[in-house]
Formats: sequence, structure tokens, C-alpha cells
Amino acid sequence: MIIVWSIMQSILAYIGFYQISDSIPPRFGLVLIPSTFLIICGLLPKQQKWFFEHRETKISTFLHSVRLPVEIVLFGLFTHKMIPELMTFEGRNYDILIGISAPVIGFLFVKQKISKKTLLAWNVLGLILVFFILFNGVLSSELPFQQFGFEQPNRGINYFPYVLLPATIVPIVIWTHLSDIIKLRKEIKNKTTTTYKTHS
Repeated sequence: MIIVWSIMQSILAYIGFYQISDSIPPRFGLVLIPSTFLIICGLLPKQQKWFFEHRETKISTFLHSVRLPVEIVLFGLFTHKMIPELMTFEGRNYDILIGISAPVIGFLFVKQKISKKTLLAWNVLGLILVFFILFNGVLSSELPFQQFGFEQPNRGINYFPYVLLPATIVPIVIWTHLSDIIKLRKEIKNKTTTTYKTHS
């Protein structure tokens, strides 16, 4: 599913479909709306049962290291005047902190140096930061409701391969955070309940 989705979005970006920014409704909705739908589908009860049983939180924590090279790509796009400065670590994008800390947090969790509550808090922070830059990215794009970046709008994501950032990478990051938060909360709750029953 992810591969098919990524190929479809790559083709649309490659042929210049998203470069037409004055259409009503905005063509970029074909990236944002289906991505949101896929995230919601990935959190339905059937999918929750799957990641409760099979997902390894230690591995998914390391996955967020991908945000470091993403930030480098974004900075490159800024220097080529394809996105506004606010979308980089020199502007409002603090997501690089999660990319840098992911291997450290993952290592500490593997070594049991930090608790699930700490990992949960880190995931919540990571989710807030990715949503923050997502909203800034959307609101600085050449869309009818653009609010930022008028001097240098967010055009880079309309081109291949950069369209894969909002189409594939960001949804995966968001889903991973949300699923880990759900999983960790349940595990913490179950442990607390078990501990309470043991001491009762």
C-alpha cells in the first residue's frame, strides 16, 4: 500500500500536477486528505491489535532518526529558494531535535535506562513538533489560505522526489508516534493495574 501510494504521488509530482497551485479545490489536497485517511485507518481497532502484538517500540523509536536527513534536505531546499526559512532548523522547525535524540532515546530504552513513561513523553513531544512544522508547511504553501512565506513560498514539496516528504515520510512519522503513544499508554496502564492488584 505504501509503495503504491508513493509511486502514484511521485508520478503526479513528476508530470507537474502539483505545480498548478491556483486550482479550486487545491490539487495538493490529493496528498493531505488521503494521507490523513490512511493514518486514521492505521489506528483502527484491528490495526491496534496488530501493533499491540507485533510492534517493537524499541525499533520504532530508532525510526525517527530519519528526521535528521530530512532536515538537511529541507535546508537544501531553502538555500535553493524552494521553501521558506521558517521550515528549516534556522527558522521554526525544531523537528531536528527529535531526529538527533532518536538514536540516544532508543539506545537508553534498549538498555532500560529510561522508563516507558519517559519514552511516552518523548513521543508526545515528537508528535507536537511534527504537527507544528506540518501546519507551518501547509500555511506557507501557495494555497488559497496561505499565511506565511509569501516572499519565498513552500514550493519544493510540489516536485518529485520532495513530494514524498508530506505524502509518505510525514504520515509514517505521525502514525508511528500515535501508535507508540497508544501502545505505551496501554502497557503503562496494564503494569499499574497489575502492580495495584499485587499489593492489594
